[in-house]
Amino acid sequence: MRDIVIFSGSSNPALTQRICKNLSLPQGKVLIQKFANGETSVQLETSVREKDIFILQSGAGNVNDHLIELLLMISACKMASAKRINVIMPLFFYSRQLDMPVVKNGDFIKKSSNLNKNININNNNEESSKPWIAQNGTLIANLLTSAGADHIITMDLHDSQYQGFFDIPVDNLYSKQLVQYYISNFIPNFKDSVIISPDAGGAKRAAAIADSMSLSFALVHKERRTKVNNLDLSMLVGDVENKPCVIVDDLVDTAGTLIKCAKLLQKNGATEIYAIVTHGLFSGDAMEKIQNSGLFTKVITSNTLDQSNRLQNKQFNVKSDILDVSRIFAEAIRRINNGESVSIIYNSEI
Repeated sequence: MRDIVIFSGSSNPALTQRICKNLSLPQGKVLIQKFANGETSVQLETSVREKDIFILQSGAGNVNDHLIELLLMISACKMASAKRINVIMPLFFYSRQLDMPVVKNGDFIKKSSNLNKNININNNNEESSKPWIAQNGTLIANLLTSAGADHIITMDLHDSQYQGFFDIPVDNLYSKQLVQYYISNFIPNFKDSVIISPDAGGAKRAAAIADSMSLSFALVHKERRTKVNNLDLSMLVGDVENKPCVIVDDLVDTAGTLIKCAKLLQKNGATEIYAIVTHGLFSGDAMEKIQNSGLFTKVITSNTLDQSNRLQNKQFNVKSDILDVSRIFAEAIRRINNGESVSIIYNSEI
């Protein structure tokens, strides 16, 4: 490979080191510091002039600090005359928040203040206004491109619509091949197992794996119009009785959805329950809740996020494994640098 420099932000340096090792390249040196007031300082210590730059930063941990750090690194490379700036975000920043209006129970959320100009008066003479969430996807795209990014590489986007917010190339890589390899090699009697999607949003992803491996598929459906104890009623669509189940999802944060899914599977007669997730955030007491549930045979996630203080914690008694995605990103970097097709990675075994 020619004229290439790979930098790492502070979110996941271990993954960057693995990628550089796979490519037999030294890691670019960058000094990242914080002032006493919390401001971030970035200083490049490797020349980037006319080089193909790859910056790895994942949207987890101190998300806001990591985002600003990434923007400063992009800007520094641009001002230092980098030829092309490629941003590798294994977990896309702010990808959980969709760019759409929020409506609760089909009604506008009531406001108690007269400061909002978009006020409607309902039949009960109560003030209400139509709520909108911030346009996060568009904002993040604009920030990255304005800073100087020329290309985005990410993995298992929580919502594929985020690719449409950019006017620069976006490559969304998939962990599908790694997941299939793990299932076929590390889950006993995998041919009898059922691939489970914990919600409708992940059905396409889980169904694709089930179809590729000729396995059964089941879906957990939330009936929001029917509630029990003020909670959405979940229904299992598919047969899991006396079968091992493999829950496949792209992201786990507080683990609430994951545990509800496992409880429903156990209730319907599942013999073993595995959970395979690409981005294991495990925020707050998520790992404690998973452990206390006693439902999971094993929890598997990838190293798109730094898992050194999560699944590798000795207090976490649930069996766990970590899938290494470094070879996928390393191959993507090699192909991008050489001007080769990246889409071939989607269906190849890395």
